[in-house]
Amino acid sequence: LLLAGLHSGHGFAAEKPLWELGGGISGLSLPDYRGSDQSSLYAIPFPYLVYRGTFLKADRNGIRGTFFDSDRIELNLSLGASLPVNSDDNRARQGMPDLQPTVELGPSLNLNLWRTPDRRTRLDLRLPIRTAVAVKGGMSEVGWVFSPRLNLDIADVAGLPGWNMNVLAGPMVGSERNHDYFYSVAPQYATAERPAFDAKGGYAGSQVLGAASKRFRSYWVGGFVRLDTLAGATFEASPLVRQNESIAAGFAIAWILGNSRKMVEAD
Repeated sequence: LLLAGLHSGHGFAAEKPLWELGGGISGLSLPDYRGSDQSSLYAIPFPYLVYRGTFLKADRNGIRGTFFDSDRIELNLSLGASLPVNSDDNRARQGMPDLQPTVELGPSLNLNLWRTPDRRTRLDLRLPIRTAVAVKGGMSEVGWVFSPRLNLDIADVAGLPGWNMNVLAGPMVGSERNHDYFYSVAPQYATAERPAFDAKGGYAGSQVLGAASKRFRSYWVGGFVRLDTLAGATFEASPLVRQNESIAAGFAIAWILGNSRKMVEAD
């Protein structure tokens, strides 16, 4: 989802299509879950969408509406997700129920803290809070996640035209239900090597993410690396946490397949 959001270029106002539509494929290396000592490789298709409406916009800065008459404050739609985990294939979770895929959705209040006069470099504070829902076999709410982030956004990084770089860093906080879903061990699933554990809500570790992308004439490329640490997390002592630090990475390419004839003024 992050990769799909890092597509449109920076610059001054210009005439651009009202919408652009395409599709792409990503290759990802991700831990089974935060704290797992096992990782998997994924090839995941995704849609590519840019919409430059007067009220609703969808571009490299996310999906958002113009709720504030200010270029320093934005209210965006924040999305997140986790992939399913087959417990038979994960050493820490063998004998436990599988982890179902989840989708996280909620608002994000974004505040611009600093930017250069040409707006090619900017520092934002992002305040997303999302409700998580397990989506397989019905919809089941699994708590909420709050992840305030500082985001540094640089256009034409290192003098390379069209290349954009983002660096995000910040802590994570989750509800007791969210942590319980991933890290609790009920007594019936306890073993000599995996004692029972009741996860509590609160601090959930921190993340640092770096991403780069470029939009070409008919396609877009992007990649990211993310460092995740669970040091100090309220569930750090869970037997399901096999390592405190992990790295995730990915690369994606998308092709722009069509666009509107109508042109609008856009940055």
